[in-house]
Amino acid sequence: MLSGLRDTPGLRNESHSGNGRPPTPPPGTAKHTDPRVTAARGRHRPALSHPRDKWSKKMDFLLSVVGFAVDLGNVWRFPYICYQNGGGAFLIPYTLMAVFGGVPLFYMELALGQFHRTGAIPIWKRICPIFKGIGFAICIIGLYVSFYYNTIIAWALYYFYSSFSSTLPWASCDNPWNTPNCTNYFGRNNVTWTNFSRSPAEEFYTRKVLELQKSGGLYNVGGIRWQLLLCLFLIFTIVYFSLWKGVKTSGKVVWVTATLPYLVLLILLVRGATLPGAWRGVLFYLRPDWGKLLSTAVWVDAAAQIFFSLGPGFGVLLALASYNHFHNNCYRDALITSAVNCLTSFLSGFVIFTVLGYMAEMRDVEVEDVARDKGPSLLFITYPEAIANMVGSTFFAIIFFLMMITLGLDSTFGGLEAVITAVMDEYPQVLAQRRELFVLGLITVCFLGSLSTLTYGGAYVVKLLEEFGAGCSILAVVLLETIAVSWFYGIQRFSHDVKAMLGFTPGLFWKVCWVAISPTLLFIVASSLLEQPPLALFGYRYPAWSTSLGHLIGASSFICIPVYMVYKLVWTPGSLKQVRATSAQFCPLLLASFWDLSELGAIAAQWKSSSSH
Repeated sequence: MLSGLRDTPGLRNESHSGNGRPPTPPPGTAKHTDPRVTAARGRHRPALSHPRDKWSKKMDFLLSVVGFAVDLGNVWRFPYICYQNGGGAFLIPYTLMAVFGGVPLFYMELALGQFHRTGAIPIWKRICPIFKGIGFAICIIGLYVSFYYNTIIAWALYYFYSSFSSTLPWASCDNPWNTPNCTNYFGRNNVTWTNFSRSPAEEFYTRKVLELQKSGGLYNVGGIRWQLLLCLFLIFTIVYFSLWKGVKTSGKVVWVTATLPYLVLLILLVRGATLPGAWRGVLFYLRPDWGKLLSTAVWVDAAAQIFFSLGPGFGVLLALASYNHFHNNCYRDALITSAVNCLTSFLSGFVIFTVLGYMAEMRDVEVEDVARDKGPSLLFITYPEAIANMVGSTFFAIIFFLMMITLGLDSTFGGLEAVITAVMDEYPQVLAQRRELFVLGLITVCFLGSLSTLTYGGAYVVKLLEEFGAGCSILAVVLLETIAVSWFYGIQRFSHDVKAMLGFTPGLFWKVCWVAISPTLLFIVASSLLEQPPLALFGYRYPAWSTSLGHLIGASSFICIPVYMVYKLVWTPGSLKQVRATSAQFCPLLLASFWDLSELGAIAAQWKSSSSH
C-alpha cells in the first residue's frame, strides 16, 4: 500500500540517486544537522502511490481550521456558560484551561497531521499500531455528529426561508399553529404571563418547525417532516459539492463560509449596542462573581468548553494539517487559530447579551429572567423573538440565520473531511481514484442516518445524540491519543519530529502539558461527564431506557480501541513477549516492562536544569 519515501522538500534526498552519489541537499535544510532530527525526518515517511493534494494557499488552510473550530457552540454555549459561572470572573479559568489544556492539544494534532501527512486511521501505524482503534473511534464519532448536527443547520435553513416575509411568522400569535396559550407580551405592560404561557417564537419553533405536538416522545417519534427533509437534502448537496474534489474545492468555499459570520457578527453587535437596555445585558455578561472561582464545577465547565470549542480528537486537525507543506509553521498556526476561536466566543457574548438586555428592558424584567435559554433554544427562540421586535426585523433575521448556516457548514466540512481522509488514506488502492464516488456514498450514509432526527420527535433524537454521541467518548479518545503520543511514542521523539518540520524543538512548557497537565485535565472533565442529570426537553422527560441507549451509543465508538488492541495482540504472530518487542519499534516506551518512565525522567532533568539557571 505504501512504499518508498515521500517527495517532500527536505525528505527526497534520503536515498541515493542512480549514479551512486548522494544527491545535494536542497536549500534550507542545513540547520537540520542533529542526527536525531535526521532520523525523525526519515522515519516512517513512505510515499503514497498517488500524489497528495496540498492547500492552494496558506489562507485556505487557516480559514478551514478557523471555520471548523468556530461553530454554533461559540454562539450559543459560551455566553451561557460564561454568565452562569461568574461572568467576567469565568474568563480566568477559561484562559488558564485554554493555555494549559486546549491549545497544547490543538498544537499537537496539527503537528502530528503535518508530519505524518495521513488521516486518523493509518497514522497509528506510524505512531503506535496497538492504538489504531482510536482512528476507527474518531470516524464513528464523526458519523454520529453528522447525524444530528446537520439537522440543526437544516432548522436554520428553514428559518432562513421563513424570514423572507414583511412580517416574520414568529412575531405574532395570529397563525394557524398558535394555541390559546400563545402570549405576545414583548413591550406590553397589560399582559399577564402564567406558567402555561408561550411566546410566539417558542410556538413557531416547537409547533411549526418541529411539530413536536404530533410526537409521543421517543416511544412514538411520528413521521418525517418533508420540509425539513428538503432542507437537509439541500444542506448535504452543498456539503457534497464542497468536498468532492478535496481541499481544492473546500479551500475556496471557506473563503465565504468562514468570513461571512464575522461580518454578520459585527453588524449584529453594532445593532445590539444601539438598542435600549443593551448596557444591562453587557453588565450582566461581564459582572464578575469572584466567589464562583472557588467552585470546582466552574473550572470543569471552563475546561469542557475549551476542549469542545477547539475540537481536538475529532480527527479534523489531523486531516487538514496533512495537506500542508512539510515545513509549514504549524506552531504559529495553532496559536493564531486558537486565539481567533477564543476571541470569537468572547465577541459572541456581546452580540447575544446586548439583545438579551434589550429584551429585559422591553419586558421590564431582570436580564436573568430572559437569559435562561441555552443551546438551540437560544438561537431559535430567544434571539429570533428579539429580532422580530426590531426595526428592520426581516433583514436582521435573514443575516442571522445565514450566519448560523455558514457556521454550521464550516464545521460539517471539517468533520466529514476527517472521515474521508482517514478512510481514503487507509485504503488508497481502492479509493484514491474514486473520491467523488466515495464522498457521495458517505454523504448518503449521513443523510439516511439523519432521518430519525427529521421526524416529529426528531428534536428528542437530536438532543440524545448530542449528549451521548460525542460527549464523554470524544474526551476519552483525546485522552488516549495524548497518552499514546506522549507516553508510548515518546515526547522526545515527537519533539524531534517537530524540529524536523520547524527547525526548533518545542519548549519545556509544551512537553509538560502534553505529558501531564493536559491528560489530567481531560481525565477530570471526562469523569465529570459520566454523571449527568436526566435529560429533558420542553417539559418532556426522557425515559430511563433512553439513558442506557445513550451510553451504548457512546460506548459503540470507544469500544473500537480495546477491541483493536486485543485483535492486534491475538493475531500478531509470535509469543506475547515477541509481540511486545515488535511493538517497541513503533512505541519506544512499550519495552520489556509495560511502563518505562525514562521520558518523564528526561523532562524532569530538563526542568531541573532550567530552574538552576
